[in-house]
Amino acid sequence: MKQTDTSEKGLETLIVESLVGEAGYVQGESSEYDRDHAVDLAQLLAFIRATQPRSAKTLELGFDGPKQLQFLHRLQGEIAKRGVIDVLRNGVKHGPVSVDLFYGSPSPGNTKAMERFAANIFSVTRQLRYSKDETQLALDLGLFINGLPVATFELKNRLTKQTVEDAVQQYKRDRNPKELLFQFGRCMVHFAVDDQEVRMCTHLKGKDSWFLPFNKGFNDGAGNPPNKSGIKTDYLWRGILTKTELTDIIENYAQVVEEKDEKGRKKRPKQIFPRYHQLDVVRKLLADAKASGAGKRYLIQHSAGSGKSNSIAWLAHQLIGLEDGSKAIFDSIIVVTDRRNLDKQIRNTIKQFAQVSAIVGAVTGESSSKTKQLSNFLRLGKKIIISTVQTFPFILDKIGDEHRGRTFAIIIDEAHSSQGGRTSAKMNIALAENGGEEEEEETYEDTINRIMEARKMLSNASYFAFTATPKNKTLELFGVPMPEGDKVKHRPFHSYTMKQAIQERFILDVLANYTPVDSYYRLMKTVEDDPEFDTKKAKKKLRRYVESHNHAIRQKAEIMVDHFHEQVIARRKLGGKARAMVICSGIARAIRYYHSIEAYLRERKSLYRAIVAFSGEHEDSGRRVTEAKLNGFPSTQIEKKIQKDPYRFLVVADKFQTGYDEPLLHTMYVDKQLSGIKAVQTLSRLNRAHPQKTDTFVLDFMNDADTITVGFSDYYRTTVLSEETDPNKLHDLKGTLDGYQVYTWSQIEQLVELFLRGADRDKLDPILDVCVAVYNSDLDEDGQVDFKGKAKAFVRTYQFLASILPYTNAEWEKLSIFLNFLIPKLPAPKEDDLSKGILEAIDMDSYRNEVKEMLKLTLADEDAEIYPLPTSGGGSVAELQLDYLSNIIKAFNDQFGDIDWKDADRIRQVITEEIPGKVAADRAYQNAMKNSDKAAARLEHDRALQKVVIGMLADHTELFKQFSDNPGFKKWLSDTIFGVTYEEAGM
Repeated sequence: MKQTDTSEKGLETLIVESLVGEAGYVQGESSEYDRDHAVDLAQLLAFIRATQPRSAKTLELGFDGPKQLQFLHRLQGEIAKRGVIDVLRNGVKHGPVSVDLFYGSPSPGNTKAMERFAANIFSVTRQLRYSKDETQLALDLGLFINGLPVATFELKNRLTKQTVEDAVQQYKRDRNPKELLFQFGRCMVHFAVDDQEVRMCTHLKGKDSWFLPFNKGFNDGAGNPPNKSGIKTDYLWRGILTKTELTDIIENYAQVVEEKDEKGRKKRPKQIFPRYHQLDVVRKLLADAKASGAGKRYLIQHSAGSGKSNSIAWLAHQLIGLEDGSKAIFDSIIVVTDRRNLDKQIRNTIKQFAQVSAIVGAVTGESSSKTKQLSNFLRLGKKIIISTVQTFPFILDKIGDEHRGRTFAIIIDEAHSSQGGRTSAKMNIALAENGGEEEEEETYEDTINRIMEARKMLSNASYFAFTATPKNKTLELFGVPMPEGDKVKHRPFHSYTMKQAIQERFILDVLANYTPVDSYYRLMKTVEDDPEFDTKKAKKKLRRYVESHNHAIRQKAEIMVDHFHEQVIARRKLGGKARAMVICSGIARAIRYYHSIEAYLRERKSLYRAIVAFSGEHEDSGRRVTEAKLNGFPSTQIEKKIQKDPYRFLVVADKFQTGYDEPLLHTMYVDKQLSGIKAVQTLSRLNRAHPQKTDTFVLDFMNDADTITVGFSDYYRTTVLSEETDPNKLHDLKGTLDGYQVYTWSQIEQLVELFLRGADRDKLDPILDVCVAVYNSDLDEDGQVDFKGKAKAFVRTYQFLASILPYTNAEWEKLSIFLNFLIPKLPAPKEDDLSKGILEAIDMDSYRNEVKEMLKLTLADEDAEIYPLPTSGGGSVAELQLDYLSNIIKAFNDQFGDIDWKDADRIRQVITEEIPGKVAADRAYQNAMKNSDKAAARLEHDRALQKVVIGMLADHTELFKQFSDNPGFKKWLSDTIFGVTYEEAGM
């Protein structure tokens, strides 16, 4: 009885039988492979002779003579120069003939194109002997289209205890990248495959080859799901490598990108093959948009490092050609982004398929020229229009009539809440089907109705929102509704989670090496009396004062520089190319850090330098400075300069904390409070993968592990909105606001009508000033706080809900317009700063940092639910907590770990004189110093120190308590005494 073949050869047979029997491939023979030109000669000649007989005759193909050889040389040279992707797409010109080497996807109903596509020869060859010199070397599989190689395979089988990692190592170790078949651009992709995983590489470089996962993902993580009808990895040959899907990749995804440096010189080209989740999301979006037409919303939650730029570029390009019958579904694609590189990436993608200048237009320049630019783009038929978030509403406000009756696909890069409220209303008026056109006879009520309708998401536009960290507003605006009992949840249309990206090593886990640093300081009074201050505000000011003190910044700068040299550079992180980022809480502190780091680098005689990044012009030692003045080069060069020596430290204040992709960043020093999305976005600057990057490191002077863990937990897996915002909250808020009687409804009607009729400003203010007078005279402090808070909540909630509710409410719209004018005029309740003067009454006595144990922060392996937009507002004036200065300082010192010795001078003497003498006299320690290594001596030293301190219990209880209860003090004392006694012994 024949048993199942569970060997590597059995997997090879399975794949070949599927490709030949199900996908319509031809099985090639290794003997027909031409090693001199890296082509399957039999299939190449068969294709050209069948489809282009005249060219075949002219080139004398099929006759082993000089003309055929010349053509093969020409073909080989073109593949070497342009890559196989471009040669397949565009063919080869040789002498008097132009040879097509591939026929692309036929359009529906085009019989001739269908016949041509059917003439393509997709073939697979087993045990492909590829080497001229070592003729017995063989690949498990080679894939060809019309004789040109497109993919290679190394196969392994876990049942025989070999995995995909063994296949990767075989490519790295045994496949010489100098062999013709393995040279850059010769194949589209090289696959390492076993029965559970697939990995891919587009550029073989020996041991430096970088293989990336090409898996579907399972349980929001790495790997592949169980497959009821076969092997887990059969999606590769039963899906990706079928004729239509592989053709789609060649036509729309695979590409060679040539980048340029800052001097305009070409850098090494890079070949791109789509990752599985990129293919999956673009194809699913295209299919749904084709089926649904314009007017639908999509949220794509793709982790940082998922390749969103390429996904967006591929989507934008293919949305152009999306048709319903023969009619384009979208007239224009608008890409809203703040990333400069996305414009370049889209252009690079389009360049592969069409004339870029005819397709893409980026709206830039001054406000006066933006409208003209856009008008020209529309007139010239530009299909893709790229705009920044800031420019977008301005442009849309100007172009209303231009877009009447057109349909749009709006792709939003890093979508958050910017698409709600007034920005959304402007956008929607501009793009609405009626173009936002005002009729001559439009009444006041018509205007209100038009504004209400314009706030809604457009029926003639589809929205494609990409983000790694969706907020509640974003989920409710763009997510897929999921009724669940009496609630409606919202989830992304497609997700590629942080968990999967980390497990697949597309990004690194920035929480794996997280080290908090505790600060310990002692403050003292500098005034004789004991004034009272507001406790809460005073403590905030004291913390800010201490952490910004020149001494504290200098000490932290030294810790950063020493750590970077000793733990990052000395350990050859990133092959010695690692960079560090310093996150500062403000520009003034960033400038101080920059000077302190630069000064200490010089003191250390370090080879390295720092760069500072901040916006605008700021005071520095009595002079006005910019980042460019401090750095000595233009701001536009910061990203390029940090990649080159001597620059290793990037000191930032609210710059480069989002959207900055620099794989060389390895270490981050944080001196700024972070939480929620800010924590995720900031720390994620470290997560970009690099072939030599195996870990990251965070040293955090300001936050604790719990805060950071909570921030990341919402975005580790798929983020789901727990329920929709309740529109009844608007009724409740309006009822409360009406109840305060600050305004009358007739005042609202009067102001709104005047505003919409374009009345002069002096007609509006009298109405508002009457309301402000009522607010000031009739409401007490708590009432004022509650009214103003609820007014803000009403405007915020209405601006959001108005874009998604299926109905309109004229009273809400009018109240929203009215409150937008009233709120800025309402004075804040007067509140004396009872912490004023505290900084003049104290001074810093001492400051030290204690680096705590490095932690690996773990996140809950479950989807996170976030709550909808908060609709509450108001409140009351916070009660002040007054306390004496001496008590505030004592509480502050206690909270931040200060040791308040009763007799500091006596303790100092004990630590510097008595303890070292007694420890050094310990016999066991002495023997260890003489006869053992340093590690053994340290063990005996610690035992001796323990005995000495216990012996001091009666006389020095405080010291014993600190040694027993304070790990930081115990470590410091142990290190100090060992350093003194071991060195004195001459060891």
